[in-house]
Amino acid sequence: MADTPIVQLKNLTKSYTEGKASHLILVDINATFKSGEFILLLGHSGSGKSTLLNLISGIDAPDSGDVLVNGVAINRLGERQRTLFRREHIGFIFQFFNLIPTLTVFENVTLAMHLNGGLTAAREKEVKSLLERVGLNHRQDAFPDRLSGGEQQRVAILRAIAHNPTLLLADEPTGNLDEDTGRTIMQLLLELTRQANKTLIMATHNPDIIPLADKVYRIKHGELILTS
Repeated sequence: MADTPIVQLKNLTKSYTEGKASHLILVDINATFKSGEFILLLGHSGSGKSTLLNLISGIDAPDSGDVLVNGVAINRLGERQRTLFRREHIGFIFQFFNLIPTLTVFENVTLAMHLNGGLTAAREKEVKSLLERVGLNHRQDAFPDRLSGGEQQRVAILRAIAHNPTLLLADEPTGNLDEDTGRTIMQLLLELTRQANKTLIMATHNPDIIPLADKVYRIKHGELILTS
């Protein structure tokens, strides 16, 4: 595992305003995540796990501090620059899949490639190989509503990883699945990310995943605490 810092959080603070009240979610967070690491974020619902993932991805902006991905302070980029950076360098896996219902399995998986300039013959071959590897080669022309939950999450994982991003973010990726399917999906996600030496940051409630992670952090009272 290389010592290259893929993500650096510097004095990161985030709050939300509801009515006239301000709620502090994350307070002066500092952390470094290296290439190839599997980072686990734990914390109760509303603790700030999803907020932190949104800050790292550039979907949301901090009140103060910086988020550096591959050395780039993405919170200091303009909105279009952040979108383009995220599209090239970051893959996001959601709890509720977030597949585009009007696109087939193959089209969902290759969407980022089309947005990034086009699908080459070599990339198309790689995608078909990935679909075969996860048992979905026979479903590549199916639409999401014809798939089971486990199949949809496999498509979501491939969509996040197929364009070869540096960083993968996962927000409760097994939270909407039954226990057996969730275990299978978790094994698949780790296998794909480990073999490709990707940095994976995952938010979860599931304590069964703790032994699989390289580092485990807990978010409590706005602080990011390294527990193992």
